[in-house]
Amino acid sequence: MAKNKDLIFGKHPVLEAIKSGRKVEKVYLLQGTRGPLEKELRALSKAHGFPVTMIPKEKLQKMVPHNHQGVAAQLSLVDYKNIEDILPWVYEKGETPLFILLDGVTDVRNLGAIARSAHLCGAHAIIYGEKKSAMINAEAVKASAGALLKIPVCRVKSLTNTIQYLKDSGISILTTNIPSETPVHQIDFELPSAIVMGSEGEGVGAAILRLTDTQFWIPQKGDLNSFNVSVASGIVLYEAMRQRLLSGS
Repeated sequence: MAKNKDLIFGKHPVLEAIKSGRKVEKVYLLQGTRGPLEKELRALSKAHGFPVTMIPKEKLQKMVPHNHQGVAAQLSLVDYKNIEDILPWVYEKGETPLFILLDGVTDVRNLGAIARSAHLCGAHAIIYGEKKSAMINAEAVKASAGALLKIPVCRVKSLTNTIQYLKDSGISILTTNIPSETPVHQIDFELPSAIVMGSEGEGVGAAILRLTDTQFWIPQKGDLNSFNVSVASGIVLYEAMRQRLLSGS
């Protein structure tokens, strides 16, 4: 039996779970697998929006000690939403959109902490890409204090395409970047806003930076490089909430 109760394995159980509509977080395929199984999983991945990751035999064997037939799937703990559905829903409620986008945030504890702040500060959704992103597992949900089960989560194939869609929809794209001339408290978060936060090691990618409308920084007194990404996200989200509460928006 797999140690993780949300992990299924074996060719037919995995394929049937996907085809029956079960939400899949990620599929693990034995490194070197070729042929009909790989092709079918790649097609299903494209249709249903989950990543397929090739892993070595030793890692797969550690995850699933018994007859895995070269494939396993992590079932999703959340029901992913489409940003194209979220945006009109926000406007229908008479609210000003506030989204947070994560570029390369791979630590599940950071993801959970960001989700907790996003929920408490009134963000309407968390958006992140299929690749190079933390998996929403039990540890992430625990770190979020359950917020990941409450706030809408959108997992997208392309962050750049999603950002372009938001820009075309009148959403201001904002991101932290060092150095930058504008401190966070001078940003107008009363406008429809999408906040982009990058990984601690690499920050926001160059392609996404080129799409941003405004870049800002978080003032600090210490001489360390920057705040942890989850702390930085909390600071920015709180500032957005503070401005909106003061204005009544």
